[in-house]
Amino acid sequence: MRLHKGGKEMEVLHECLNVLVNGAILLFEFVGAVVIIAAGLRGVMEYVKQNPLTRLNLAKGMAMGLEFKLGSEILRTVIVREMSEILIVASIIALRAALTLLIHWEIKNEKAEQMEGME
Repeated sequence: MRLHKGGKEMEVLHECLNVLVNGAILLFEFVGAVVIIAAGLRGVMEYVKQNPLTRLNLAKGMAMGLEFKLGSEILRTVIVREMSEILIVASIIALRAALTLLIHWEIKNEKAEQMEGME
């Protein structure tokens, strides 16, 4: 089967790519939301039990959830067609990346505080 630019085969491949990418985006968004919710619920339970590692565990869970959501946005760049969509997706990626970096910074600081507390 030869592919011709603009041919029916290209349309079929493009549609298959859209279906695959949209499915993966939904999956990653769903998993990211579930991870964030689970981390939040676990954080509440640990807070009530006064676990000293609550902040660290919560930050790790949030970071993992954001990683999934960031992956979905990166995939979204595959199917955007207009410049306005690209700018929106780029803005979302930048925001989620910044949040992820801040959370990782918080994790690093929390680990350092935990280590100092153990000494």
